[in-house]
Amino acid sequence: MPPALLRPLSESTMRMPFNVTIIDDDAMALKRLRRLLEKEGYRVAAFSNARRALDHLEKCTCDLVISDVKMPGMSGFDLMTRARNRFPAIEFILITGFANIDDAVHATKEGAFHYLAKPFTPDQLREKVAQALAQCRLKETDLPPPSGAAGRGLPLMIGESPLIRQLKATIEQVAPTDCNVLITGESGTGKELVARLLHGQSLRADKPFVAFNCASLTESLIANELFGHEKGAFTGAEDRRPGLLEMAHGGTLFMDEIGDIPPAMQVKLLRVLQEKEVLRVGGTHPIPLDVRIVSATAQDLKAAVDEGAMRSDFFFRINVFNIHMPALREHRDDIPLLAYHVLHRVRGKGPPRVKAISQEAMALLRNYPFPGNVRELENILERAAAVCRDNVIRASDLPPDLVELELQDYRRPEGSLMTLEELEQDYIAHVLKQTGGFRRRTAEILGIDRASLWRKMKKFGIE
Repeated sequence: MPPALLRPLSESTMRMPFNVTIIDDDAMALKRLRRLLEKEGYRVAAFSNARRALDHLEKCTCDLVISDVKMPGMSGFDLMTRARNRFPAIEFILITGFANIDDAVHATKEGAFHYLAKPFTPDQLREKVAQALAQCRLKETDLPPPSGAAGRGLPLMIGESPLIRQLKATIEQVAPTDCNVLITGESGTGKELVARLLHGQSLRADKPFVAFNCASLTESLIANELFGHEKGAFTGAEDRRPGLLEMAHGGTLFMDEIGDIPPAMQVKLLRVLQEKEVLRVGGTHPIPLDVRIVSATAQDLKAAVDEGAMRSDFFFRINVFNIHMPALREHRDDIPLLAYHVLHRVRGKGPPRVKAISQEAMALLRNYPFPGNVRELENILERAAAVCRDNVIRASDLPPDLVELELQDYRRPEGSLMTLEELEQDYIAHVLKQTGGFRRRTAEILGIDRASLWRKMKKFGIE
């Protein structure tokens, strides 16, 4: 299962709204900036003096600082340097009316999330603020886990939608009960993650967590893996070997793809669960066993019972409690946070070049149905980060089928009928937007060469 879903978010991570500090010695600019951010739901502290803002940061919680660069007394660069030395988790966006390449490079090297040149549109600011705060939230999720056995090594579950919040609450409720759990859901939704969370939040957290995939194995291989064998039990059994059930004693055995387990093996496992003892292959003395079984499947096991492929008594034994994993398309609001989490991990594997996802690219991701769920999102973003030519993933960096899927949803503007020329202009602008302005890809989709696209853009006044 993908690591794109991990440890439950702490209370500090879940808090809203975000705290934003803004600094600008221009009173009118400061007022406009404050009004814009407060409309977005952020808690804003505004200062016209950088030193007073620095005093505020010493006393109050802050997630993001937006500062003008050219200010009397202390520049935005100096403020950022001092603040980040004390509070490295704070993100910075620097704003200037005197933008140049050297300052932008310097700002990025010093740790600024973005260097925004005036004049900028409200949408541009909203996009950069949202991206910076998503990055800020991911820093919080990277804090060390809580102390104690139940807190060590727990993975993180990303998401704030009602479905994910309910899922987290269910895990917290069921984990300490010690009953067997069946996790259902489509492939790639993170079923093993939930199994690890159930174990990590249970009273068995300091005991082993052992995972086993039942898919595509014969009955004899499954028996050998789960039950182990005695020396001489079969040709090649030169030593005694404990099985996974013994190795999980006191802890949790996670059985993935439980729907693929053969009927004969279901009978043997049912006896193990009922009698709480295991007999190695070739053995004669049962071994006492204390293990919790957490299973997972993408199949409809109730239908398998009806068809005779699964024993009803075995099904009821493993399905004391059912947890269903929602498909990613069912909680699309979590896609931005998941995407930035994946991006954060990808950056950790190589040069931290890619820092953000453009608004157009994020819109494509949110509209895509993700048949492969979180695992597919992870693969798409790893690919996008590899082909991205600057520090922002754009629509043109995403797989072509995402763009083409979005283009299939093109609708002409509402209102009066359009001329053929007006429709052509509107569609070209639409395709350019979906490809992030990537002209070669736009020309390919439109079925024309780049020279023809350039002439049409010039004709219609499309930038």
